[in-house]
Amino acid sequence: MNEYKELDSDILIIGSGGAGLRAAIEAGANGASVVVVSKSLLGKAHTVMAEGGIAASLGDVDSKDSWEVHFSDTIIEGVFLGNWRMAEILAKEAPERVYELERYGALFDRTPEGKIMQRAFGAHTYRRLCHVGDKTGLELIRTLEDRILHMNNISVMDETLITKIVSKDNKVIGAIGFEMKTGKFVVFNTKSVIIATGGLGRIYKITSNSWESTGDGIALAFKAGAKLVDMEMIQFHPTGMVWPPGVKGLLVTEGVRGEGGILLNSKGERFMLRYSPKKKELDARDVVARAIYNEIKNGNGTEHGGVYLDITHKGAAFIKKKLPAMYEQFKEFAGIDITKEKMEVAPTVHYFMGGILVDAETCKTNIEGLYAAGETAGGLHGANRLGGNSLADILVFGRRAGLYASEYIKNAKAGKMGVREIEAEIDNVKKYIDNKNKGVNPYEMTDKLRNAMEEYVGIIRNEKDLKTALDIVYKLKKESAKCKVSGDMKFNKGFIECIELNNMLLLAECMIKSALERKESRGAHTRSDYPEKSSDWEVNIICNNVNGDIILESAAIPEIPERLKKILKQ
Repeated sequence: MNEYKELDSDILIIGSGGAGLRAAIEAGANGASVVVVSKSLLGKAHTVMAEGGIAASLGDVDSKDSWEVHFSDTIIEGVFLGNWRMAEILAKEAPERVYELERYGALFDRTPEGKIMQRAFGAHTYRRLCHVGDKTGLELIRTLEDRILHMNNISVMDETLITKIVSKDNKVIGAIGFEMKTGKFVVFNTKSVIIATGGLGRIYKITSNSWESTGDGIALAFKAGAKLVDMEMIQFHPTGMVWPPGVKGLLVTEGVRGEGGILLNSKGERFMLRYSPKKKELDARDVVARAIYNEIKNGNGTEHGGVYLDITHKGAAFIKKKLPAMYEQFKEFAGIDITKEKMEVAPTVHYFMGGILVDAETCKTNIEGLYAAGETAGGLHGANRLGGNSLADILVFGRRAGLYASEYIKNAKAGKMGVREIEAEIDNVKKYIDNKNKGVNPYEMTDKLRNAMEEYVGIIRNEKDLKTALDIVYKLKKESAKCKVSGDMKFNKGFIECIELNNMLLLAECMIKSALERKESRGAHTRSDYPEKSSDWEVNIICNNVNGDIILESAAIPEIPERLKKILKQ
C-alpha cells in the first residue's frame, strides 16, 4: 500500500494564476470551500509576464470607445473563428472587472484628470489597455493574492503537481497529485474542478513562457474525456529578446510599440510601412510577427537574427516612467540602455488560443463538474488574440468559472475514489523513479520535441514539415515510455520533467494533427501550401479522446446574431 493523505473541498482549482485566483475569490464569496493547487509558488504565475495592460473599453482616454467596438475588434482579429458569445461577454464585463480590481487595491497609472490611463495596443481601434507601467500582470496577481489570503474558506497548496483528474460516469469526483517538497501523494476529494493552468508555450524551444507552461491542465482535461478546440492556433509574439542566448525569447512588451516604438531592419528601414501602411507597428500580432519573420528570412535581419525595436526618440524620462521593467530587463540581461540604444527582437511563442472546449456562459466542459478558464480554455480568441485580451479574459471568465462551479456544487453529491484507482495512479507516477539509471533521459526527449516544434510547426507551416514533426512526436512517445530518473520524488526536477513530457507529447500531437487538418491560412495559422483563407474552413477543429486515440471533428461556428452583425459592419 502506498502512503497518501486525503483532502476534502467543494471545489479544487488547479492553477494559481489570474484565472485561478479570480475563480477562487468568486467561489469563496459564494460560500464554497476551495483548495487552490499551484505547481509553482503562490504569486509566481505566468500572469506576471503580461506586462502591457488589461483591455477594457472604459473610454477614459478615447471617449468614443465602447464594448461594441471592443467586441468587433476581438471577432475581426480572431478572423471570425472565435465564439461570438464569449467575445460579447468579455467586451461587456471587462470594464467592471477592472474597476473591481481597483477596489481590491490595484494601483493603475492615471490620466491628468485622475482617471485610469489607457494605452494603444496592436489592432485595437482605440487606446484601451489599462496598465500599471509595464508591470500590469504583476500588479494583478499581487492584488488577487492579497484578496484570497484574507478569505477563510480558501486554502492554497503550492509546489503541488496534479497528475490525474478522476471522473466517474462522466462526472468529476476528485484528483490525485503530489507535493514536490515532501514527495508525498495527495488525494483531493471534491465536487468540482476548475482548471486554470495557463498555456503550453514550453513545447517550443523559443518562448516567452515561464517553466510552468507545459500544458498540464489541458492534458489532464483531455485524458479525463474533455474536448479540445483550435489546437492549431498558437500566437507568436512579434517581439522577444534575441540576445544574449540565455534570455532568447523573453518577452518585450507590446507596450513598447504602444508607447511609440518603431521597428527597423538592418538597413535602417521602417519596414512595417511596407507591410501595414495604416496600422504599422500596431497591426495584429500575426501580421507583425510574419513581417519580422520575412525581413529576417530575406537577409535584412540583425547580427543576432532579429530586427531592431527603437524607442530612443521618446527620451529617457518618458521611457523610465512608462517602461521601467523593459529598461531594467535590457540593462540587466543584455547590457543595453534602451533610452540610448535599439533593442534586438524577433518572434517568440507567446500565447495559446486553443485549449479546453467550454460553454461560453458558464465555462463548463463536457465533463460534469469540470470547468476551465483563462489560457487553458479555448474559444474566445479564435485564430488570433488581441494584446490585453488575455488579462481581461482571466478576470472575466475566471470569475464566471468560480461563480458557476460554486452554483453547481450546491446540488452535487460528492463522489469517492476507490483505493484501487488511487493505488494504480500512484504506481503509474512512481514508475519514472529508477535508481539503477537504466532509462531514457527525459531532458533529451524534451529537447528533441522542442526543436522539432520550433523547426516544423512554426510561423509558416506546410504539409511536409507537419508530417515530419508528427513522425518525430510518434517516435518520442514510444521512447518516452522508457524515461527514468534517479533519486526520490522530493524536489526532483527530472521526475517532474517525465510527467510534463508526457503531457507535452500528447498536446503536440493534437496541435500537429489539427494544423494538418486546417488546409488554409487564417490568423496565427499560416500554411505556405495553402496561402489563402477559405470560407470552407470557417469551422472549429475539435479533438476528441476516443479510448486514448485523438479523433478530430469539424464543428460549425455558431452564427453571430443579427444584432451583433450590425456592430461588425460599422
